[in-house]
Amino acid sequence: MVENDTIMVFRNSLTRIIHYSTTRFFLLLCSPALLAAAPLASPAWGFQIDPPEGYQLVAGNGKDRFSFQCQEEETQLDLVVYAGTLQPDGSRSKNPYPSVEALAGDVQQRLSSQGELRSFTYRNKRAVLMGLRFLGTGGPSQGWGLCIELESSGQGGEKPLLLALSYGPERLGTIEALHFSVLDSIATGPQDRLVPGPITEYQYPRGNQQQVALAGLPVKALIYEHDAAAAQALVDREFQVLRRYINSPQWKKAWIRFYRTIYRDSFDRLCHAAFMLERFWNIPALENRNLAEKALGWVQSFTYERDFLGSDFVNLVSAAVEGRGDCDSRALLWALLLEQANIPAAIMVSPHYRHAMGLADLPGTGARFTLNNKPWLVAETTSSVTLGRISASMNETQYWLGISLE
Repeated sequence: MVENDTIMVFRNSLTRIIHYSTTRFFLLLCSPALLAAAPLASPAWGFQIDPPEGYQLVAGNGKDRFSFQCQEEETQLDLVVYAGTLQPDGSRSKNPYPSVEALAGDVQQRLSSQGELRSFTYRNKRAVLMGLRFLGTGGPSQGWGLCIELESSGQGGEKPLLLALSYGPERLGTIEALHFSVLDSIATGPQDRLVPGPITEYQYPRGNQQQVALAGLPVKALIYEHDAAAAQALVDREFQVLRRYINSPQWKKAWIRFYRTIYRDSFDRLCHAAFMLERFWNIPALENRNLAEKALGWVQSFTYERDFLGSDFVNLVSAAVEGRGDCDSRALLWALLLEQANIPAAIMVSPHYRHAMGLADLPGTGARFTLNNKPWLVAETTSSVTLGRISASMNETQYWLGISLE
C-alpha cells in the first residue's frame, strides 16, 4: 500500500522526488529559533523531533514528508506522516495503514530490509522499532526506524502514523548511538516533550514505583525502579554522540542538545521528588528566591565526583538519591527543581573554565549572565556560597555558554 513515490522516498531520501525550498519548510515546520539549536516542531501534526546538529533539509513537500542529510556523518533522516487523504468537505479518508505493524511490515517489504521488527507501547500509543539493512542508491545501508502513533486526529479518533527512518552507509560501521539518539528525540505530542523518549522507554521499561530517600534529607519520593539505570544509559549514549562533535564547528549546539536531552529525559523521572522537596522546603511558605537558595544549599552538599573514563556526568536520578555529582550534574538538577516549581531556570557551561553553574530568572542582587536577552542570576553549585556569587577567576562572560532547557 506504499505509493511508488513513497518507495522512492526511502531509496532516495526524497532528493530526486520533491524539491522544496528550505525557507518555506522552516516557516511551516521549524521554530524560528532553529539557528539556536531548537528542536523541530510540526504545527500540523503536533510532533517534535530534536536531531543532533548538522542535519539539513534536502527535500520534502512541506506538509507530511521531510528528508534531512547530515554530511558530516553521511547519515539520512526521513519523516513521513500517514493520515489519510484530505477530502473536499474537510474530512479525511481512512489511513492507508490500519496499524503501525502494517506500516512497518510494508516498509520492510518495500525496502527488502533484513532488520527485525519489535512492537511495543509508548505512553498508550502503539509503536514498532525497525532494524534497517537494505540496498540503497549508494550501496548497502543500515540504521533504525520507528513507526509510532501520533495523537488522535480526524474522524473516529483515528491516529495518524509517523514513520521515521535514520540510516547511513553500512561501511560506516555501528553508529547505533546516533540513530537511537535521533529516534529517541521524537515527542509524539506536546504532552511527551518532557518525558523519556520512545527508544529509551523501549530499552528500559520503568518498572514499579518505589519510595526512595533523597540524599541527606528526611524526604522520600516515588521513583520508578529502573529510572536511574535508564537515565545513566541515556547520558552515556548522548555522550557518545557529543564526542562526534568535538572538532566540529557545531560543537556549541551539540553541547546545548546534550544537556537539553538529559533534561527532557529526567524531568518526569524526578517530578514527584521535586514536589516532595518543594513541600519540605516551603514550610512556612517561601518566596521563589528563598526556595532557590534551599535547593542550592542541598546540591552544594553533594559529594564531588568525576568519571574521566566515561561521560563524566552523573545522571540526575542518582545525583538526587545518592547525593553525588560534578558541577554540571548539580547545576542541571538544580535548574530542573526550579522549573518544576515554576521558576524559570537554565544553566551555563564553560570549556575554558571546565565548570558549569545554574541560572535563574529571579529578583535581587548578585552576579548575572545574559541569555536570550535576559539577565539571569548565577548559581554556583559546588561551593557553599549564596545565590548570585561567582568566583572572580571565572567571571569572564565570553568564556561561558548559556543553555536554555526547553
